Amino acid sequence: MAAVYTHGHHESVLRSHRWRTAENSAAYLLPHLRPGQALLDIGAGPGTITMDLAALVAPGRVTATEVTDEALSLSRAEARARGVTTVDFTTADVHELPFPDDAFDVVHAHQVLQHVADPVRALAEMRRVCRPGGVVAARDSDYDRFAWHPAVPELDEWLALYRATARANGGEPDAGRRLLSWALAAGFSDVTPGASAWCYATDEDRRWWGTMWSERIVASEMARQIIAAGTATPADLQRLSAGWLRWADAPDGWFAILHGEILCRDASR
Repeated sequence: MAAVYTHGHHESVLRSHRWRTAENSAAYLLPHLRPGQALLDIGAGPGTITMDLAALVAPGRVTATEVTDEALSLSRAEARARGVTTVDFTTADVHELPFPDDAFDVVHAHQVLQHVADPVRALAEMRRVCRPGGVVAARDSDYDRFAWHPAVPELDEWLALYRATARANGGEPDAGRRLLSWALAAGFSDVTPGASAWCYATDEDRRWWGTMWSERIVASEMARQIIAAGTATPADLQRLSAGWLRWADAPDGWFAILHGEILCRDASR
């Protein structure tokens, strides 16, 4: 059931993902966390959010999942680096989670549902393993609502190319706006929807974001997929990379990323 993961795990991708924290990526969930809760973190990636969540629910345990052991090793490394001992690691497909019913107080997924083949089935599985009275939380970006200044034609091309590639891989890049719909279809009776944004506009943030994407568009797994599909040439990607650097050099450069968020409970269970 898994779709192809568009981003891959090139260092340029991990550099972006390691920037993420519970505070800048899961603030909507934090008021609902308590010490002693059992928490499932789906698609833990490099584990920076995971370890932050572990600190908030300790001495409760966190279970981190990824689709491959290679991907899961990134979270294991983060746990070792921080000295965290309350996190367990399991390879799992979110469409068929290897956990019993009602196993967790909190089930969390950050930037996951946009990459899966069947997000409704994924949310139904998240609902199944969440205890009555618990909370299922998901946050996903909405690529069609990315906004930036100044106008750089290469960024328009980049966005169109990314969205086409993600859909060819079986994902939905505009997932943020669909989270509420998917949660209702998965059977949740109580859903609190919301939205938040990341913004890169300081000199430091603009340089970091622009140089990171200038590398990702030519060196990451996504670049390989694009070239293999014939939707762009290496020369095209180099041109888009240069466009990212031109945007990063603009003193008034601004880039915002919209995210949809849902907090789901099931009063019927």
